[in-house]
Amino acid sequence: MENKPVKIFTSSDVPRLRFVADLILNEILGLSWEIVTDKRKIGKSPVINYSDEKLAGAFTINPVALLFETGVRPQEIAVSDWKSLPVFFQASKEADFPFDIFAASFYLVSRYEEYLQFQPDEYGRYRSSDSLAFKYGFLNIPVVDLWTKELAKSIVKKFQTLTFKRNDYKAVLTFDTDEPFAYLGKNVIRNIGGLIHDLTSKSKNASRRLGCLTKGEKDPYEVFDYMTLSCDQNNAETKFFFPVGDHSEYDKNPSWKNDEYRNLIIRIGEKFRIGLHPSFKASTNFNVFIKELQRLKTIYKKDCNWSRFHFLKIAMPVSYRNISNAGIKEDYSMGYSDETGFRAGLARSFRFYDVVEDKVTDLRIFPFQVMDITLTGYKKLNADAAKDAVRNLIMQTKKAGGMFISIWHNTSLLDTPECQEWREVFEFTLREQMP
Repeated sequence: MENKPVKIFTSSDVPRLRFVADLILNEILGLSWEIVTDKRKIGKSPVINYSDEKLAGAFTINPVALLFETGVRPQEIAVSDWKSLPVFFQASKEADFPFDIFAASFYLVSRYEEYLQFQPDEYGRYRSSDSLAFKYGFLNIPVVDLWTKELAKSIVKKFQTLTFKRNDYKAVLTFDTDEPFAYLGKNVIRNIGGLIHDLTSKSKNASRRLGCLTKGEKDPYEVFDYMTLSCDQNNAETKFFFPVGDHSEYDKNPSWKNDEYRNLIIRIGEKFRIGLHPSFKASTNFNVFIKELQRLKTIYKKDCNWSRFHFLKIAMPVSYRNISNAGIKEDYSMGYSDETGFRAGLARSFRFYDVVEDKVTDLRIFPFQVMDITLTGYKKLNADAAKDAVRNLIMQTKKAGGMFISIWHNTSLLDTPECQEWREVFEFTLREQMP
C-alpha cells in the first residue's frame, strides 16, 4: 500500500525547512511530504508537528529558531549523548524526538558553520579542527544518516502504516591527476632546470629524466595502466579528475596544449568518467573556472559536468555558487585534507543549499570519506593503521546504506619500494569497499 504524504505542520513554510525535509523524508526515507500552516488542511495524513503548538495525534519535533531565520549568526550549541549518538538542539521532554533533527541536520549538511567567521589555514581553507564534528569527536560517523534511522524507528511507532525505502550501499573510486608526469609534458625550460638540479644535487633522477625524454622510456609517474587495471579487476565505479589550469606555485600539471597530456585525458576518457580538477585560483574566480572548463571540453570533446577543487579549496558559498552557475552538476570536494570522515555528516550526495541566498540549487555535492594524502602526509599512518581507518569508514558507510568515496593520486601509487605499502592499502580498499 502506498504511503500517504506526511504533513509537516509548522508556523511558516520556509526554504530551509523544505530543503532538509526533502533530504530526510524523501531522499533518505523515501516518503512524500508537504508543509501545511493551516490545521484545517491536515486531513488524515501522518503529521509531524514542527511547531510550538500542541497537536493531538501528531509526531512532535520541537523547533529551534535556525530554520526560520535568514542570514547566519553564531548558534548556541550544546552536544549531548542519546542512544550512543551525539545530538544538539535538544527538545523538551514532551516532544516525541529528543532534539530538532531538522535544524541539526541543516546545520551540518549546509555547512552553516563555514559561513561564520573563522581563521583559515595557510591555503585559505576552513580547518577541520574548527568544526563541531571534530571538536566533539563525531567526524568519523555519518550522524545525519544515523539520526534519520532513529527518526524512522520512532515515527513508525506512531504511524505504523508507513514504510521506508531501502538505501543500498555503493562505492566510488576517484583519482586526482595533479601531476600525471614527472618529466613528460613539461616545457623545455622546466626540464632543463630540473636536469641541472638533478646533476648538481647528484640525484639519481638525471638518467631517468634523459631516458624518458630522449629514449622513450616510461615516465615514472605514468602508472595509469596499473590504476585502471586494478579498477577493472575489482569492477569498481571510477572517476578521474584532470587539471588544465595554468602553471603556478600550487598547480604543477602540464599545459593543456601538451600532446602527451591530451592523449592521456582522451585515453582515460574513453573508458572512465572524467571531470575537471579546477586550479587553486579557480576555486574563487569564476572567469578562470569557465576558461578551464572550456579547455577540458575542447580536449575531451564531450560535456564535463563533474568537478573537484585542487587542494580541496572550498570557499562557502562562492566556490559552489560559481560552479553551479557554470553548469556543473556534481562536485566531489566535500571533505578535509587533514582528517578522514564525514564533513557534512552524511554518507550520501545532497543538493547544495546556498545559506546566504537561502535557496537550494541543482548542484549535487558528493562527499568523500578518505584521501590517500590524508593517511600518508597529514596523519602519517603506516599501512596497517591506514587499513584500519579505511575499514572503519567503509563499515560506517555500509551501516548508513551510503556511498563510500575515496580519493587517490597516481603519485601515491608509483612502482617504487616507497610506494609499495600504499599500493597495498589501495588494493585493500578496492576489496574492502565491495558490497
